This record gives sequence, C-alpha cells and structure tokens, in this order.
Amino acid sequence: MAPVNEADTVLLPEGLKGLKRVAKLTGLVLEGAYLNLDGGFDSKANRKAIFNAGMIPNIKENPRHRTSPKRGRKRWFNAVIHALRERVERTFAWEDKFKRLLLRFEHIQQRHYGMKLMAYTLINVRRFCSA
Repeated sequence: MAPVNEADTVLLPEGLKGLKRVAKLTGLVLEGAYLNLDGGFDSKANRKAIFNAGMIPNIKENPRHRTSPKRGRKRWFNAVIHALRERVERTFAWEDKFKRLLLRFEHIQQRHYGMKLMAYTLINVRRFCSA
C-alpha cells in the first residue's frame, strides 16, 4: 500500500523485496525470471535492483526526448516477451470500461465472476461481429 501521489518507480525496490519474500515463502524460484516493465521504469538503479534480485530486466528503453540514439552498448530488451505484457495490459483496459467491474459493485465472488464473463463476452461480440 502506498499513497496515490507516490510514483511507481519509487516503489519498485520495496516491491522487489516483497516479491522475494513471497517467493521464498511459497517456494517459487525467481532466478532467471523476466521482469517486464514499461519505459517509465527505465533507469540504471531499477535495472541493477532487478538484476541483483536474480531476475532479468525486460524494460523498453525510454528515449527521453532524444533526437539521436544513446551512445554505448544497447540495453537488452526482448520485444516478443514485452508484446505479451502489452496484450495483458490491453485486456485490463478493456475490462476497465465496465464500471460495474471497475468499482466492484458485486461483493459475492460468484456474481463478480459472472459479471466478468459477461464483460468478456461483450468484448468478443463487439470485436468479432463489428467486422
């Protein structure tokens, strides 16, 4: 939990500590896992923190209003893995268009799940029947 005026990039080191703690409790191995983040997290400190946690940072480089490419070795970035993240984000954005799901009016889990199924059905009907 954090205040709403706190930037996500500032919360990354504490979030990594929490992720490592949960992984240790559950027996999940983070060594060699990819951590996909958007360009807002592109900094030397964040990449180093992720690398020190035993994971591989997959962060799209933020050009920061550059007109020419940055000198030196290019940062490692796997666009195929990042494309999957963009699909997931797009799906969440489609889901957020439904106010009933966004504000969670349904307190009973089965009803909320049913509303999600109806929302995804409407998303698919709009997508495939409008063409």
